[in-house]
Amino acid sequence: MDLNTVLEVCDGRDRVPWRPGDAWLGGGTYLFSEPQPHLRRLRDLSRMGWDPLRRLPDGSLEIAATCTIAQLSRFGKTLDAQAAPLIEQCCRAFLASFKIWNMATVGGNLCNALPAGPMISLTAALDGRCLLVAQDGSERAVPVADFVTGAGAKDLAEGELLRSVTLPARALASRTAFRQASLYSLGRSGVLVIGTADPLDGSLAVTITAATVRPFRLTFPVPPAAPALREAIGTAVGERHWYDDIHGLPSWRRHMTLRLAEEIRCELAGDGAR
Repeated sequence: MDLNTVLEVCDGRDRVPWRPGDAWLGGGTYLFSEPQPHLRRLRDLSRMGWDPLRRLPDGSLEIAATCTIAQLSRFGKTLDAQAAPLIEQCCRAFLASFKIWNMATVGGNLCNALPAGPMISLTAALDGRCLLVAQDGSERAVPVADFVTGAGAKDLAEGELLRSVTLPARALASRTAFRQASLYSLGRSGVLVIGTADPLDGSLAVTITAATVRPFRLTFPVPPAAPALREAIGTAVGERHWYDDIHGLPSWRRHMTLRLAEEIRCELAGDGAR
């Protein structure tokens, strides 16, 4: 779609003052999908020169905000880590064409903050931390689970830039379980639940996305019994947190979340159920 209110596109590296009507341009798959009448200038990040993916000395994985879904998918297939299959599972949750895969970015998916954003699901489940850079160059780190604050809402100040998301080595070494549900065979995720089992202390984390307006990551020092898991979800996720749109009613999303979370608990706790 033509953005007929945009008068200028500038290089993201240019040190021009931020002004009302500015927006960061990553892949553009959202920006160019619908009218953006409030925008006047796009600040293009395509020439920033950031490595899409980097293994850091401590074993963690840094994912640049400009990393595309296609790049992440290819990397995940070669990654030597217990949690590597989860990368492809979340990439596939896009249900998007190869054109979208080659343009859409991890950072864009997080900053759109849509409940069904699968990069939110992936990075929240693996305890990711966002690196945010302000216009004055100052930086701050925010857990992904706290970065997305609601449907379409995020902890991002005016002019602030999401530079990267880092997944810790310990999370990459976790055993994972993935469950997804939709009302349609090729529909947007209505429920997406991911479990991670820590290899060092045996703790379990259950991350709920798509069904809720923001990510919920529940951690347990040991795998809980079924009633305890159900109670923890009911306590953490209030009635106002269940998302309501054409892709699923809140009651259905809650029911499926509880069902899929129990499947994950059984799988990762070794209870024998699948």
